[in-house]
Amino acid sequence: MAVGLKNIFWVAGENSGDLHSSMVIRRLNERKKPFNHIGIGGYRMQQQGFKPLFPFSKFSQMGFWEVIGKLPFFLKAEAQLRKLLINIKPELVVLVDFPGFNLRIAKIAYELNIPVIYYICPQFWAWRHGRVSRLQSDTNVVACILPFEKELLDINRVHSVYVGHPIAEEIELEVDKETFASTFGLNPDKKWLGFMPGSRNAEITNMMPSFIDAIKRFDAHKYEFLISKSHSVKNDIFWKQIPQKHRSRVSVVDGYIYEMMQYCHFMVVTSGTAALEIAYIGTPSVIVYKTSWISYEIAKKLIRVDKIGLPNIIMEKKIVPEIIQSDVSGENIHNQVKAYLDDDDKYRNQLADLKDIRQRLSEKSASNEVSDLIEKFIL
Repeated sequence: MAVGLKNIFWVAGENSGDLHSSMVIRRLNERKKPFNHIGIGGYRMQQQGFKPLFPFSKFSQMGFWEVIGKLPFFLKAEAQLRKLLINIKPELVVLVDFPGFNLRIAKIAYELNIPVIYYICPQFWAWRHGRVSRLQSDTNVVACILPFEKELLDINRVHSVYVGHPIAEEIELEVDKETFASTFGLNPDKKWLGFMPGSRNAEITNMMPSFIDAIKRFDAHKYEFLISKSHSVKNDIFWKQIPQKHRSRVSVVDGYIYEMMQYCHFMVVTSGTAALEIAYIGTPSVIVYKTSWISYEIAKKLIRVDKIGLPNIIMEKKIVPEIIQSDVSGENIHNQVKAYLDDDDKYRNQLADLKDIRQRLSEKSASNEVSDLIEKFIL
């Protein structure tokens, strides 16, 4: 490790955590702080000078059952992390989302008397409420990103700070609509329908067949069909889910994801961070979610809220329709989207609700707030 620099140990096990963390590291770099950033993280963090100590791709999993299958890997990684924390003894550990793993790391770090900041609060208010007691016992402060979380954490005697949502500063458009259309060969005279099946291999397998079935039900003379491909998804898995006979019907967008969200007339998105990003940008959408049968059955017994989409949870009402598990089909997706395409009032009503989302999430700069927290602990 670099001599004279203070070590910050990061654990960001998913693409969204990698992005959120990279923004904070960039902000600290701009402030020219003497920090050495190490741990678990992806390419965006590495672009800011972060030094990975583990292969990032092995950590991103989906669902209870899928993670169980990788349990030996996670246990081995946990043991290795314990040794590293003992040997390096960093000045601070910053854990980003990824609660199934990171809450265990929080306990290890706290037992080693290393300060712990937990950024992106585990959704204890939705399921596994017992996690809030672990936040109380094993962290120094929780940096929460949803407006209602701080009050709930205060009730449970967890030291927390509301830092604002990171998407408010992460969403940037690189090209205009004309350039975007030219890049992907899109007809600007048609309405564009966007489909985002997810950033994990398992999500692609679960979601893409229904998305393709929905697409083939629309009139190709009226619409362009865009499908996003995350760099974290394996090419063979992605393309296997698009039958050869339908490939000429779709435009695959690899990169320029925020432009896709902005310029599409309507979006179909797998539940997750992307659903909130689309809502923040202000494009009407429908949220779809489907996982393995056993993961869903387990989740049903644990989940405490009646909505899965973050836009709906934040607004405390279903402003964005949700299609879940056994209801996920090409026909249902098509019908739900058409209901908005064919009804201008319905479309405009969702647009109005989405403006409220943007206002609520734009009050603070998360990267600034988290950088301030970090500096308070180690400077």
